[in-house]
Amino acid sequence: MSRALMIQGTGSNVGKSMLVAGLARAARARGLSVAPFKPQNMSNNAAVTPDGGEIGRAQALQALAAGLAPVTDMNPVLLKPETDVGAQVVVQGRRMATVKARDYAALKPRLMAPVLESFARLRAAHDLVLVEGAGSPAEVNLRAGDIANMGFARAAGVPVVLAGDIDRGGVIAQIVGTKAVLEPGDAEMVAGFLVNRFRGDPSLFDDGYRLIEARTGWRGFGVCPWFSEAWRLPAEDALDVAAPVRAGGLHVVCLRLSRIANFDDLDPLAQEPGVRLTMLGPGQAVPGDADVVILPGSKSTRGDLAYLRAQGWDVDLAAHVRRGGHVLGICGGFQMLGRVVSDPEGIEGPPGEEAGLGLLDVATVMTADKRLTEVAAVHRATGQPFRGYEIHIGRSRGADLARPFARVAGAPEGASSADGRVTGSYLHGMFRDDGFRAAWLAGFGVAAGLAYDAGVERVLDALAAHLEAHLDVGGLIAAAR
Repeated sequence: MSRALMIQGTGSNVGKSMLVAGLARAARARGLSVAPFKPQNMSNNAAVTPDGGEIGRAQALQALAAGLAPVTDMNPVLLKPETDVGAQVVVQGRRMATVKARDYAALKPRLMAPVLESFARLRAAHDLVLVEGAGSPAEVNLRAGDIANMGFARAAGVPVVLAGDIDRGGVIAQIVGTKAVLEPGDAEMVAGFLVNRFRGDPSLFDDGYRLIEARTGWRGFGVCPWFSEAWRLPAEDALDVAAPVRAGGLHVVCLRLSRIANFDDLDPLAQEPGVRLTMLGPGQAVPGDADVVILPGSKSTRGDLAYLRAQGWDVDLAAHVRRGGHVLGICGGFQMLGRVVSDPEGIEGPPGEEAGLGLLDVATVMTADKRLTEVAAVHRATGQPFRGYEIHIGRSRGADLARPFARVAGAPEGASSADGRVTGSYLHGMFRDDGFRAAWLAGFGVAAGLAYDAGVERVLDALAAHLEAHLDVGGLIAAAR
């Protein structure tokens, strides 16, 4: 009979996504058919599913860990922030609405049904479903209508294991305090706890571990040391995009936009030995030694154009191009490189238009229809075939499309300036393709030295072994019901 277990956290970014990925790989190694599930995720880092929907990138990684192709049922509700107070609501892979945060509570009661429907389909198809919570069940002010944590757990009858993050400090208070604020019915759903991200000798926490057990009455499933290779897996948060500190190599600078989206495009470049990646934050100038500046995807192209100008990056980019530097715009970044971005229907915000950077002769009009598809393409400059995906609204037209970035099914895609130093494309995921990345880097005289997908698989295996060594994985699986 199919079973399920939910990993909830004492807060955001305590390692829930990584724990589910590692447990999925470990359960698969034990011969179980296992699937990941996250009722509600909030992220602008989305993955396109083979059936043309979208889910959180973390669930796509967890699907990979489980040996599955990603499907929209794995993340039935995805919230994609467009402004500080509003987000696009994606339900079972399709855009449902854009709502302000204060209006989302009224929408939530309609979302439990599709959440439970998706969960039931996964449960019927697999031996074990590993569920990831969102934020923390201790946010009891959000408990009414909850679909992400205890509201889901109780509706679906799924036991919970609570994960605390000792690296941020106060893990005893995190776990004991969560027990203190939970209503009794919610607390009864908790099968136990685990402590994540311990640095040093875990035995030094023995007294604290026993104290948590005594104060909560919950059983402990172990103390998990810091997993040092986590940075090699696709990042769910732009602040988590990590790169080794290198003195030389091709200097690639990515502008960390305020609504940056699908930033895991940068992960393979960050790991290339011949590349030095800088994620440029607000208030920082584009370095004069930058070889390539990347404008990444954005959930709010016009909003991030204004943000970009507020940082002075428009002036820096113009100077960079005058010095002979290269620029690559991906998706929203491609749209920003053009002459104008128009949004007559107010798809991303108030209707209107914004002058682009003018580095490509293209103009973009936002439209309500959204393109979600995996593609096979051929890079025009190198002739290298590669795979990627599209996830965007808006259509671009202009003279520079006559020099496309690539061809998809024989049709032109993207644009290039006359001198070829400024290029733009709607295609995400291109750098994950080892052949394309090698060809692109060779154009700058850099030899590629990374097998990216193979490396991700190796790290997932190492993560599973790490959890097996330090947690009671058998006990966790047995706790599922």
